[in-house]
Amino acid sequence: MTTNSKLKAKNVNFFYSQHQALHDINLEFAENKVTALIGPSGCGKSTFLRCLNRMNDLIPGAKAEGEILFDGENINAPQTDVVSLRRRVGMVFQKPNPFPKTIFENVAYGLRVNDNADAFMIEEIVENALRRAAIFDEIKDRLHTSALGLSGGQQQRLCIARALAVEPEVLLMDEPASALDPIATQKIEESIHELKSQLTIIIVTHNMQQAARVSDRTAFFYMGKLIEEGDTDTMFTRPSIKQTEDYITGRFG
Repeated sequence: MTTNSKLKAKNVNFFYSQHQALHDINLEFAENKVTALIGPSGCGKSTFLRCLNRMNDLIPGAKAEGEILFDGENINAPQTDVVSLRRRVGMVFQKPNPFPKTIFENVAYGLRVNDNADAFMIEEIVENALRRAAIFDEIKDRLHTSALGLSGGQQQRLCIARALAVEPEVLLMDEPASALDPIATQKIEESIHELKSQLTIIIVTHNMQQAARVSDRTAFFYMGKLIEEGDTDTMFTRPSIKQTEDYITGRFG
């Protein structure tokens, strides 16, 4: 890849106790690009995504091998500050997970934990994050009501705003629209298009059409291995490997 790599996985293996979930993954992620990770259920794409901000550390018996370079630094090194890493590499999960707080406090949460920003600054950052997540206009009169009163699609965009408030450089999205209706899904996809000029996005999706619509590059995983990776248009029209073609055209998976 000729563009600047923001993240680079080198010979990454991953184990859940005795079970090897990832085998020798080598993959680069370019700055200000969207990369889709595709493949059937259980193929390792979500496990790999969670390796990129060490979220798998929270699982007993889990073990990663190999290097993941973030701006040239290996995040698997023992001295890595994992809290700082997760601020710089934010994550949005499959199911919206707003805190049982107001809409405003959901977005301000990371700022209060990480920082001692003053109230005026927090207000500005919260509004900016909600705008970037394309939800501000819908909820600006409800900022001090419970986030749990929002629809599923709004909750997911709120979670995106919460991740954006601490200014991450990379945003990981694990099937962010799989629980949403088509209109809410479209809004999430529009947010992704808007955001990629500001940060690097890596999205796991089961939805081939979504991968084709939102991503610049696509990586196909199967049984814990990276089968093929490349420019999305090429992967969807002229994949090099028959297995990729069979998956994309719906012959298996």
